[in-house]
Formats: sequence, C-alpha cells, structure tokens
Amino acid sequence: MHYREAQLTDIPQLMRVRMAVRENRLSNPALVPAEAYVEYLTQRGKGWLCETTAGTVAGFAIADLQDHSIWALFIDPDFAAQGIGKRLHDLMLTWYFQQTTHPVWLSTAPGTRAEEFYRRQGWHETGRTKSGEVRFERGDWKNDYL
Repeated sequence: MHYREAQLTDIPQLMRVRMAVRENRLSNPALVPAEAYVEYLTQRGKGWLCETTAGTVAGFAIADLQDHSIWALFIDPDFAAQGIGKRLHDLMLTWYFQQTTHPVWLSTAPGTRAEEFYRRQGWHETGRTKSGEVRFERGDWKNDYL
C-alpha cells in the first residue's frame, strides 16, 4: 500500500470509494459532485489517499481548513480493518495541526464503526448535529506515528 496526497485526477476513484461504503452512505450521490472534491482539494484543504500497487484507491481522507472540519475519511469495504483509516487519519491531522491550532470537528452517524474509530483515536463527543449525527472535536494533536 502506498500513501500520497490526493490529486484532481484521483477524483473518480475517490467518488467510487465514497459510494462503496456500507455505513454513512450518501443517500443522494448528486449532493457531492466532482466539483465539491475539486473545491476541497484545491481551495478549502488537502486530501490523502491509500492506493494498492495496482493503482486502486483503497481509502481517502480530506481536511477542510476553512470550516476547521474533516470533510471525508472513507475506506473501501474491501480494504477495511487493515489500518488504512488510522494511517490516513494521522496524515490528515498532522497536516491540519501544522497549519493551525484551531480545534477540528467532524460528525458521523451514531452506532457505526466510524463512531467507535473516532473515539479510539481520541476524539471527544461535543453533542449532536441537527440531523442527529454524533459531533466530535479534537483540539490537539501529538503525532508519534510518522
């Protein structure tokens, strides 16, 4: 597996991974068009991906500096439970906190593997969003991983 910064040419594969997930599924794919990925990768923040030696994207993560949030962290189910999410998470937070000391937030559906993952990574629940998702925040980051 190879980890690198996501490029605009990766967007079709990022969208494929986003649609492949079994939890936190996107009910309407039109809500997150390719243009949104372009904006987040070029104007709002930065993204990373994990790809196989064959060039298949196994997962990706995107941090948003403007909204101080995590816009995406998704793993193709065929590559779940291999440590990809943790590595992408760590790459993303290391970069984020090199840019700012502002706390970062995210939300995810309750009762999911994602909720458990974020709790294990040290995120703190700060309440619920209007749509009922669990809202997490992280105000610090000490990266011993990289």
